[in-house]
Amino acid sequence: MGTWKDELIRTVGPRGYLDRPEDLRLYEYDGGVDKARPEIVVFPRSTEEVSAVVRVAHRNGVPIVGRGAGTGLSGGAIPEKGGIMVGFSRMNRILEIDLANERAVVEPGVVNLDISLAVDAAGYFYAPDPSSQRACTIGGNVAENAGGPHTLAYGVTTNHVLGLEVVLPDGTVMQTGAWWPDTPGYDLTGLLTGSEGTMGLVTKVIIRLMKKPECVKTVLAIFDSVDDCALSVSEITARAITPAAVEMLDGCMLKMVEDAVHAGYPLDADGVLLIELEGVKEAVEEQAEQVRQACEYCHAREFRVARSELERQLLWKGRKNAFGAIGRVSPFYYVHDGVVPRTQIAPTLRRIGEISRQQALTIGNIFHAGDGNMHPIILFDARKPGDLGRAQKAGFDILEYCIQVGGSITGEHGIGMEKVHLMDKQFSVESLDMMRRIRDLFDPGRLFNPGKLLPAGRGCAEIRQPPLIAGNPVY
Repeated sequence: MGTWKDELIRTVGPRGYLDRPEDLRLYEYDGGVDKARPEIVVFPRSTEEVSAVVRVAHRNGVPIVGRGAGTGLSGGAIPEKGGIMVGFSRMNRILEIDLANERAVVEPGVVNLDISLAVDAAGYFYAPDPSSQRACTIGGNVAENAGGPHTLAYGVTTNHVLGLEVVLPDGTVMQTGAWWPDTPGYDLTGLLTGSEGTMGLVTKVIIRLMKKPECVKTVLAIFDSVDDCALSVSEITARAITPAAVEMLDGCMLKMVEDAVHAGYPLDADGVLLIELEGVKEAVEEQAEQVRQACEYCHAREFRVARSELERQLLWKGRKNAFGAIGRVSPFYYVHDGVVPRTQIAPTLRRIGEISRQQALTIGNIFHAGDGNMHPIILFDARKPGDLGRAQKAGFDILEYCIQVGGSITGEHGIGMEKVHLMDKQFSVESLDMMRRIRDLFDPGRLFNPGKLLPAGRGCAEIRQPPLIAGNPVY
């Protein structure tokens, strides 16, 4: 008969899996701080193979988790309970491009940026653009409902997914949505997008393509006060202007990014806004002037408009490569993902500063200011006793504050295993129980990505803050 591992190996073939300890170590982490090792990693090449793998897991009661590129930041692809990891790196084809209907069909292992590159010559692009878009894959984007700098104008992944092919926990293959929007029936596509692999494994995605705008203008607004910088975001909104993107970097992040990228960011500023405007040329020119006035009203010391495409790309290079720049300064860092109302950005930054001092850790801020999606980056050294615990405590306190001011514990990174213990602070017991009931309709055995998204307990008394101890098996 053999073991369930033998069944898997027969399913994917001798070159379709990894199970040596030295290989499995490469799949025990993502971009967050948690770790757990799978027992085997399989690399299916088709929906049929994914279905066969899932049926093996279902028959034998083995946990299973999907993985794209491993760029996630909340532990979503970490196999907390061991078991089977399904790597989608070999399902990486763009299956169909239909520009007449502004649609494409892709497999989950397709890299985000590759879609835009494939249709660029025809004047189209795929809008969701996480900072990791050169590496992250569409399957992971769908699982986490990823966003990006241009979320303000275009929305997150769910706004650009029209349909899915999904393998359910018993191996059944299901299709949701269609080639057109607003299909009848329940919105299963919306339900599964952002479900973090707890209900099914996505094997095909129908995505929406968009026509590139006629004119794009990128500006850098420079401030001597981080409060003024933050307040200008609300001022722009109050003037009924919706830029394509509004990104903010504080003084701490500016220094790290400029030292690494040389994008032309000022080293002596307390904060900057990177603002992008898109649309018809005349409208963009008018909006740029309105944005200038709003920033100057909030005491911007300089308003710099990119004079060429090269300069515009360089400004964005600084933003997109920020995480890599941090690695030059700190051996470890912890990225969080809270959301606050735009009017609460300035108070939230002040609170982050207080937490930084309380925990004696440097915290830099680089985030999607246009929609209040904060990304405090906590620098620490896991080799120093107590540093990891303080970093985790700082992150927990920041997210608690986000909830207190009317925000959320995630905007685009997902809950994963990192924030699962904060869900009871965001939602009522009744709401969490309904989410569990919906999940159990798909996966009554709870084998799909166990330990993620929803707390294990059935009431607030059973949901606890994670232990904040240096002995946590992270690094």
